[in-house]
Amino acid sequence: MKKLSAVLVTLFTYVVAVLYFYPVFWMLITGFKKEGDAVQMPPSLFFNPTKENYQLIWDSGVVSFFSNSAVVTLTSTLFALLLGVPAAYVLAMFKLKKAEDILFWFISTKFLPAAGIIIPIYMLFKELQLLDSLWALILLYTAMNVPLVVWMMRSFFKEVPHELLEASRVDGASDIRTFFQITLPLVRPGLISTALLSLIFAWNEFFLAVSLTATSAATMPVHMASFMTQQGLFWAKMSSVASIAVVPALLLGWFTQKQLVRGMTMGAVKG
Repeated sequence: MKKLSAVLVTLFTYVVAVLYFYPVFWMLITGFKKEGDAVQMPPSLFFNPTKENYQLIWDSGVVSFFSNSAVVTLTSTLFALLLGVPAAYVLAMFKLKKAEDILFWFISTKFLPAAGIIIPIYMLFKELQLLDSLWALILLYTAMNVPLVVWMMRSFFKEVPHELLEASRVDGASDIRTFFQITLPLVRPGLISTALLSLIFAWNEFFLAVSLTATSAATMPVHMASFMTQQGLFWAKMSSVASIAVVPALLLGWFTQKQLVRGMTMGAVKG
């Protein structure tokens, strides 16, 4: 019975994995279809593959959009970690009177939908001459991810025994040295998972990018939306450019899956 239950659980896991991956698989193969085959009803797995969609995407300057997304995502994630990790460390390791209020303030910044603040942000960036610039998105994505970094990293820092910090202070280590040489290496899985989630959120963000950019700083999601026209939806071309946009996230998740799982389960006990 134990072997049978193990086999059934394994089969169920594979079925769930296939169901979750099937939309991605369908998107990948649709990118190699002609537009007529992409909208064929009922859909078919059998077709004559073509590379013309990817050739058109390449000619449309997808490299510049891809590089914009990469620069904005990597830079904003780095800034979010630089700001959020020390804040999370202080909130987790030091007794602050208003710690709970500070945490609530961080999470409260996520309550308001982006559509509710886009007009003042647009007017402010217009005055600062930051419209259609990478720095506009970097600043906004950094602000968007800092609350995520603070809340996640605080739960990971909570897992570190305070006895280690006390022992390091007894040995004469400064707070900065304790942070970099003792605490931070212990929460590395959590740091990796936090960074990965920040990267994904910044890479996929669409609303702010389409509202504040035009051509110079447009990102991959904005480029994908350009294939939704008055003439209709170009499913094959949208699938091809979406496949290009999805590949970095898939590869990053694949190569960091062990660290991601360890990080996500590391802070599951304490909040």
